[in-house]
Amino acid sequence: MSNSNETSNEVEILNQFFAAINRNDLATAIAFFAPDIVRKEPEGFPTSGTYHGAAAVAANLINGRGTWAEGSCDPEGFFQNGDKVVVYLHAHVRLHGATAWVGGRFADGFVVRHGKLVEYHSFAEREQAMAWAGITDGGTP
Repeated sequence: MSNSNETSNEVEILNQFFAAINRNDLATAIAFFAPDIVRKEPEGFPTSGTYHGAAAVAANLINGRGTWAEGSCDPEGFFQNGDKVVVYLHAHVRLHGATAWVGGRFADGFVVRHGKLVEYHSFAEREQAMAWAGITDGGTP
């Protein structure tokens, strides 16, 4: 297992992925998807459900990012166990038509193989992501 003090190829890919999302360069973000990617968002998330294949996951990403007027989803830490990587995130966005900013801290989990994202999971609780990845020693922040 590695933490945010070490940079792996998988972590670099995920840094590039989130940087592309934050600058609204969705074509670059989508280019990281494997053709058979699976995306899971839990109940209670705005676009909850399971999405199969690059086209469906791309549509999910475009839909979700398209609700932002401005803001970002910033990585705060990376935790890796084999090909599974957990990213602690802080979202702070203003949605279209809104004046208030919303967001919070959560985690996404990824499986990265051959430079492509093959699994992309969101978790409301960071502990759930760590359990999914088989990381037992926890993490901060």
